[in-house]
Amino acid sequence: MMDDLLGDAETMAALRALRPDGDASEEIARVAWSILAEPGDGVAGALIAELGAAAALRFALDDSPGTGPAAPIKREYRALAEARARWRPRADRRAVGEALRGAAHVGAAVLIPGDTEWPTALDELGDHTPSVLWVRGDSSLLTAQPRVAIVGARASTGYGEHLAAELAGDLAADGAVIVSGGAYGIDGAAHRAALGVGGATVAFLAGGVDRAYPSGHRQLLGSIARFGAVVSELPCGAAPTKWRFLARNRLIAALGQATVVVEAGWRSGSLNTAGHAASLGRPLGAVPGPVTSAASAGCHRLLREYDARCVTSAAEIRELWGADAESPVIPIRADPDQIRLGDALSTRAGRSPQDLAARSGLTVARVVALLGLLALEGAVVREEGGWRAATASERT
Repeated sequence: MMDDLLGDAETMAALRALRPDGDASEEIARVAWSILAEPGDGVAGALIAELGAAAALRFALDDSPGTGPAAPIKREYRALAEARARWRPRADRRAVGEALRGAAHVGAAVLIPGDTEWPTALDELGDHTPSVLWVRGDSSLLTAQPRVAIVGARASTGYGEHLAAELAGDLAADGAVIVSGGAYGIDGAAHRAALGVGGATVAFLAGGVDRAYPSGHRQLLGSIARFGAVVSELPCGAAPTKWRFLARNRLIAALGQATVVVEAGWRSGSLNTAGHAASLGRPLGAVPGPVTSAASAGCHRLLREYDARCVTSAAEIRELWGADAESPVIPIRADPDQIRLGDALSTRAGRSPQDLAARSGLTVARVVALLGLLALEGAVVREEGGWRAATASERT
């Protein structure tokens, strides 16, 4: 059975179309594991970590528990036997080839641990780290910094969607990658705001990257695939299920350097994402809402029970991941115009004098004059895209 999965010429050709170089048996084995095991399967993760994907797959399909290459694994035989019973019915050579060809059809990349663009932040999930990631779009965004997860209720209110858009837009405009789940409500508002300012956003799906779910977000997910990244640990063709949505949340929390819940009911799935973030030691923020609103009850619960930080602005969210070290260093002057210009500058994205004038409320001539003075002091840097604020590290 193992040889059927790894030795097929058509499957090998499909793999090489996506990954021209590398250890073919290990790569195909990881693809096979994304089909055999449900997301977050800790038994599969432990086997792969100890044996490597190919040897673990051989044990799972061909050997008996406690013999062969898996002898050193310190796992209960009962757990292994139950896991093998789950995996074996899914062992289908055609499924591996179809997953690879499906990825090629939609232009998806296949990432495995060790790749340059593999997000090592996910490795902190331990045995629950995905075996492979399928990515449509710019996979480099998975390692870009900073990354902030913005999540919330599907049944959001106008208040929540307004705040999600405002926060995500401000953060994305300053270079942060907005990470969310592509769902209705808060997720969608965050993704749209990031795209609206020309920023970067990543959507994790609970099904294959070739399936637009929810269907009402087909256009949005298409835009994210063109200008950001749509990601899943499930192969093309896989359908979203309730469990897969919950498992997907751990990836959102792990990739984000901080997680912010904008709006959530008392039992919202966003609290599941927040729980993963807390368990990983990621900073957690929650946006407060009216005490009479059931849509904000989950956020208030996070503030009370999960030690979440109360956040009401993009600046307060930046504090969650320690952005102070990268905050603009503008000399404190009596001149209020410099303070206004400092507020308009970004440390990551260059901005034209016209853009800075619009943001600060100053004239273009005044902005140009102030930029000249600040450049002499090393407080601003001129780049191809315009002017940006120097960080503390650049001034030392």
